[in-house]
Amino acid sequence: MYEEILYEVNDPVATITLNRPDKLNALTNRTMVELHHAVADAESREEVVGIVITGAGRGFCSGLDMQTLQAISQTGDSAAEIDGVPSDLSAARAGDGELRKEFGVGPFVYLLAVGKPVIAAVNGACAGLGFSLAMFCDMRFASEAAKFTTVFAHRGLVAEHGVAWVLPRLIGAGRALDILWSGRRFDGAEAVELGLANRVVAPEQLVEEAQEYVRTLAATSSPTSIMHMKRQVYRQLNQHQADANVETLRLQDESTAWPDLKEGVASFIERRPPKFDRVAAD
Repeated sequence: MYEEILYEVNDPVATITLNRPDKLNALTNRTMVELHHAVADAESREEVVGIVITGAGRGFCSGLDMQTLQAISQTGDSAAEIDGVPSDLSAARAGDGELRKEFGVGPFVYLLAVGKPVIAAVNGACAGLGFSLAMFCDMRFASEAAKFTTVFAHRGLVAEHGVAWVLPRLIGAGRALDILWSGRRFDGAEAVELGLANRVVAPEQLVEEAQEYVRTLAATSSPTSIMHMKRQVYRQLNQHQADANVETLRLQDESTAWPDLKEGVASFIERRPPKFDRVAAD
């Protein structure tokens, strides 16, 4: 079914690998549709606690495929698509529907509405639309070999696909403008220093460390808590503090009735690992 990604589920981790290594995993419409479909499938699986997205070969994702970019430059239509994507793939809808509406449009905004952690394991070149993909993941683990760049200004473009919204929220306006204006390349170590990446890892350990992070969450943390915390963080980015506090107090009251609270307290008292339900509860 998938032609341009690899998809593997190994309880409790779903790993999605962009698989056009000869093109540094440049994105076609089919790649993006397959990615969305795989994320939706992983989100629906009870055994999956978190999702890792990485790239095959030397690159994470070099951006939009050049043939597609050339077509857009000739037509002026940024919604131009490549034909031939099967309807059973394009019908995928990852993430909570109401949250998708709240977060708006964009090729990777749906990742914010997915109720499970999504981690980008950035193994190499991460540029343009690939940079956007990494930014809309919840966390970024960067290889020592990773190279980040926005490149939009070098192509005569604006900060596309939600980057102007997400990047300042990660690293601040001044640093974001430097990266957007200059299009300069920076490595995994600087990405951590900037606050853009969570950690830098040796190349041969990158994917395993991201997967191990998910396994640790599965062993220690409530999937229900994880889902609601993710919703809180992203939704409250756009809220006034008073409104955010009201929402948080409501959730606090609701959470006291969750079975996971009883299990969390019991596991602490009994000095044993918690046994939380893998299915997150709304």
